[in-house]
Amino acid sequence: MRTSIIAAALGLAVAIVPAAAGAQGGWQRIDQRQANLYGRIDQGVRSGALTRPEAGRLRTEFQQLNRMEARYRAGGLSNWERQDLNRRFDALSAKVRVQKHDRQDRRPGRR
Repeated sequence: MRTSIIAAALGLAVAIVPAAAGAQGGWQRIDQRQANLYGRIDQGVRSGALTRPEAGRLRTEFQQLNRMEARYRAGGLSNWERQDLNRRFDALSAKVRVQKHDRQDRRPGRR
């Protein structure tokens, strides 16, 4: 009996903790996503996988997305706005992936 009560309490805690973490830390995930995305662009330039013009275009789009997020946050984020930001981050992430693997490497010695 005591074991089943402990197991039930543990099961409830396991169900509640992720939900609370998601509600509280959802935007940290977006912030981390922004940091990772910017880091991927920067790493692509350093490795030569991205040309400077490619990186410039990606960074411009990244900055526009950050400004859009700030506008959304200023008015309070709706569920639709969160989904919109996620879709846009997904699209930008895909563009970074394509540009890094399009074989348009920077020529050695050119900076």
